[in-house]
Amino acid sequence: MAKVLIAYATDWGSTKKAADAVAEGARGVAGTQVTVKNVEEVAAEDLTGSDAVILGTPVHMGSPDWRVKKFIDQTCSAMWMKDAMVGKVGAVFATGSGFGNGGGGNELTLLALLSNFAELGMVLAPLPKNTPGYARGGTQWGPYGRSMGENMEQTGLADERLEAARHHGANVARLAAALAGRKVFAG
Repeated sequence: MAKVLIAYATDWGSTKKAADAVAEGARGVAGTQVTVKNVEEVAAEDLTGSDAVILGTPVHMGSPDWRVKKFIDQTCSAMWMKDAMVGKVGAVFATGSGFGNGGGGNELTLLALLSNFAELGMVLAPLPKNTPGYARGGTQWGPYGRSMGENMEQTGLADERLEAARHHGANVARLAAALAGRKVFAG
């Protein structure tokens, strides 16, 4: 059984909505146990007890949410010291707005999170461009949900922007299941 942890921060509910879509996809993979938690509630035991961690954030000024940064600095750094996350699967997603159809700063935000997971020695799961819904809600780094219109009008996160997120959850769960119980890297 693969254990997938989905951790997120949210401001207006869009990232929570995306987290639920990622969880829906992961739960669709037989034998997968999915836990969804606000990042402020995630403990070290949640990380070590998971085969995969999918981290979601709103984009703020081209970078992750402060609560996600705090989680990385306080909780993940302790895992780095112990090599506790080596060989586990890491994946990311984001929501936000900003000018530009993709949303300002989403790629930098996703890359920053993936960089942290790489530092932990995790196996990174990108989002292939042939993923259903990619054109409306994807980048190669992970799914992205635009929560405002092109003229910065409040629209919320539309359901059609979540198709790639659901598939991402399933892809990560399948990868975690394939690697679960195996020592991927000798330590």
